Amino acid sequence: MGQGLYNGPLNGFGQAISMLRLLFKRFLNVVKWFAIGSVLLVLLFRVVPPPFTALMVERKVESWFDGEPIDLQRDWVSWDEISDDLKLAVMAGEDQRFPQHWGFDFGAIQAAILHNERGGSIRGASTLSQQVSKNLFLWAGRSYLRKGLEAWFTGLIEVLWPKQRILEVYLNSVEWDDGVFGAEAAARHHFGVSAKGLSRQQASYLAAVLPNPRVWSASHPTAYVARRAAWIRQQMSQLGGDGYLLELNNARKAPWSD
Repeated sequence: MGQGLYNGPLNGFGQAISMLRLLFKRFLNVVKWFAIGSVLLVLLFRVVPPPFTALMVERKVESWFDGEPIDLQRDWVSWDEISDDLKLAVMAGEDQRFPQHWGFDFGAIQAAILHNERGGSIRGASTLSQQVSKNLFLWAGRSYLRKGLEAWFTGLIEVLWPKQRILEVYLNSVEWDDGVFGAEAAARHHFGVSAKGLSRQQASYLAAVLPNPRVWSASHPTAYVARRAAWIRQQMSQLGGDGYLLELNNARKAPWSD
């Protein structure tokens, strides 16, 4: 009887420990298979055009709930079928250090934090790589889980894709109006030309609306969008023009180098 008085509680505690160990083991298995699956998916999309993005699915579902279903417009085009002016304009407007960084621009993050602490409009610091990872794989939101997954996928695409592929996927996936995704659909929707046929000015207007493409219009720009487009064209020249694209895959150094 004495044995039961002492072993009963100990047995209950031991069962709890065993249960925690089992749950932890299952959690590690989930993490392991998620990591393997995400690596394989990113490797697949290095060579295969993603058929759709998480953001496209989200927009479609939103339209159903709003009672106004939309038809998504998107036509994948290869790197050579996209205007060099648009490639350069997007980097000039969204991520000028894109060729050099490994997915995270810590200088821009620090500048954004200081700017936001001073008040006024909120400034973001997402790189093109981060935007690809969240648009392609993740849901909208600001939770720590989502931020962690964004960092994971950003690291994967930076390690497993060349910079040219990251920019190619970005230009074929980014939203440029309600239901309008990718450079080809955007060029035809706003200007009636192909992505290859975009002029320097048209490309700058498309890049200028990217912070808020569902409110601003590239084809009907506000005075602010026009000023921003002019600034982007100036930055395109300062970056070196089309020559800036030549070193796209060779400009960054290893993270551990000086």
